[in-house]
Amino acid sequence: MSEDGVATGGEASLEQALGATVHRTGALAAGVYLLAPDEPVLCLAAVCGMPARAVAPWWRVAVPAAGPLSEAVREDRLVWVGRQEDMARLYPNAAAGLPYQFALAFAPLHGARRWGALALVWPQSHPPSLTRRERGAVLASASGVARLLDEDSASRRIPAEPRAVPLLRPAPDPAQTGLAADDLLRRLPVGALGLDLQGRVTYVNDAAVRLLGRSAESLLGSLPWQAVPWLDSPVHEDRYRTAVLSREPVAYTATGPPGRWYDIRLYPGDSGMSALISPSPREGSADGPPPRVTAAPRDGADAVGAGRIHQLMHLSAALSQTVTVSDVIGTVADQILPAFGAQGMVVSAADAGRLRILGHRGYDPRTVNRLDGLPVDTEVTPVGRVLRSGVPAFYTDPAEMSRAHPKAPLLSGKRAWAFLPLVVAERRVGCCVLSYDEEHSFGPGDRAVLVSLAGLIAQAMDRALLYDAKHDLAHGLQQALLPVALPRVHRLAVTARYLPAAHGIDVGGDFYDLIRLGGTAAAAVIGDVQGHNIKAAALMGQVRTAVHATAGSRPGDVLARTNRVLLDLETDLFVSCLYLHLDLAGRTLQLASAGHLPPLLRGPGPAPRTAPLAVDPGPLLGIGPCAEADYPVTTVPLPAGSLLALYTDGLVESPGTDLTDALDDLAHLLDRVGDRPLDAVADTVLRHAVPRHHHTDDTALFLLRAR
Repeated sequence: MSEDGVATGGEASLEQALGATVHRTGALAAGVYLLAPDEPVLCLAAVCGMPARAVAPWWRVAVPAAGPLSEAVREDRLVWVGRQEDMARLYPNAAAGLPYQFALAFAPLHGARRWGALALVWPQSHPPSLTRRERGAVLASASGVARLLDEDSASRRIPAEPRAVPLLRPAPDPAQTGLAADDLLRRLPVGALGLDLQGRVTYVNDAAVRLLGRSAESLLGSLPWQAVPWLDSPVHEDRYRTAVLSREPVAYTATGPPGRWYDIRLYPGDSGMSALISPSPREGSADGPPPRVTAAPRDGADAVGAGRIHQLMHLSAALSQTVTVSDVIGTVADQILPAFGAQGMVVSAADAGRLRILGHRGYDPRTVNRLDGLPVDTEVTPVGRVLRSGVPAFYTDPAEMSRAHPKAPLLSGKRAWAFLPLVVAERRVGCCVLSYDEEHSFGPGDRAVLVSLAGLIAQAMDRALLYDAKHDLAHGLQQALLPVALPRVHRLAVTARYLPAAHGIDVGGDFYDLIRLGGTAAAAVIGDVQGHNIKAAALMGQVRTAVHATAGSRPGDVLARTNRVLLDLETDLFVSCLYLHLDLAGRTLQLASAGHLPPLLRGPGPAPRTAPLAVDPGPLLGIGPCAEADYPVTTVPLPAGSLLALYTDGLVESPGTDLTDALDDLAHLLDRVGDRPLDAVADTVLRHAVPRHHHTDDTALFLLRAR
């Protein structure tokens, strides 16, 4: 036994550790999630204090998923969610699949390596925050479990289904009250059942036997939904899970065969649950004849239970936040594959009569290359037929697949497949293939859920394809308008970087240019067109053309003429712009600004100092109504070895950041790294700025060094 109260030695010690954790922390239940060895998935290995079935939708959780459990493992820290409101605010995707009132804590299991996480559940009556003592108990328990996992390989095995660990509590002497309580309950006309923490029936009275139509022998020791088939339905499953997780009484009315209604009340506690069953008043007196139970055969594994419904809600919320095709592929691979136990995924679309692979996971790239570009009517794979017909196809083993498509099993090496057409308003968007490394049966419930899921994927993929097409068009236009290569200018070294905004935001109008004005003179320009769309990119091209047409004139005249061009175009967008005339022979710099951020100048010498140039800015271009706007010109020396940094606001501006502080920070960075080659300086500046500002705007960086 360790100092944390955790025994060593296999499964029994893991059970002891979970039981000790529940007692030590005061939680209702605890579970251990282990990282799968060959995929980014957390698997529930053992649960103590509640039935494993109650948490079936969360037996497997993807590590990249947006939820508290995954976050605890990814960030290696304790994550606490004290209220359902906090869950909805912090983890909206997870909240869609967890509509229950309880408190949760997830502590990473980090010993010799990262093993997974310890999960704990408290009732909604728990205060919204952990006390210092509780936090210490949770972390101490996690440390003890991690040490157990380090020392014993048996405890690290991931079972096919989580082990249900009994929670042992001191029990009163049954001789004192057992007989009297039994007599009392047997005389009641209301059906009464007692369930332990694993959901098994420990007591049943005579009225319950009559109402359920099953003998006491068949009920005792069994799970109610196994002994009484009509109890195995989403209604009962959802209410039972609500009572287990919230530890609050739950009352509801449900129907049983042959169409009779029953009032059911669940009273959960620390040692189990009590259930009362009585005929609903709408069905007449409780003294009437007991209903005849006709058990319709139903495989619980095939049922579309409430857990699957909540799982679909969670996946729907995740897909609703995708923007690009890459986002959709990543969500399907990271969250949907683990949820359905699949190991492989391929998403295809029809393109000019051929199958185009949009994304894949769990396949050899060489296999994907052989599949990519096949004719839609190929017989090598069912994808083309599923795309044409819009009807899903399921193959449970290689023999079944070989009868229709003999080459498919050999091509992929998989042993079971689900081919799901992605259809939106009768349009065939694509096909999603989920595959399994082992034979896999698809019951009616599984097929229904997968078909519903395909509809969600299709909607997300349709939006993503349209977004990518629009983005590619705008980005292509912008790249075509930016200079392919900057001209060589004597005594001047230059480099530039352009970084589009982060995902979910269209391209914009940031631009830069270098114009040669003879052997020892050049003009440099940088600007930012308002907006993030094709219109902004097109206007950027017109501004560059106008600047080129007047380059070589005084900087203020160049900006004034460009402003008149924009006013003549009658655009509703405005442009910030900075124009510089570099006289490399005379070692001087003249510049004018149309509302643009000031450049940074790093002087030469052994102790260089970088500072923004004091530029008197004129009005933004295109913001009229005055066509004769004035753009003052500033002249400064440009000694050999000087470094000029021109940039757009994406490099230094972000919500909550003071611009002066950001410019000072950038100046200090250039002080330190400005002597390096220009490409190295540019890369260092971007690495420094982009993570800090979360990359929410386009960024252009233009560096010039006077030789």
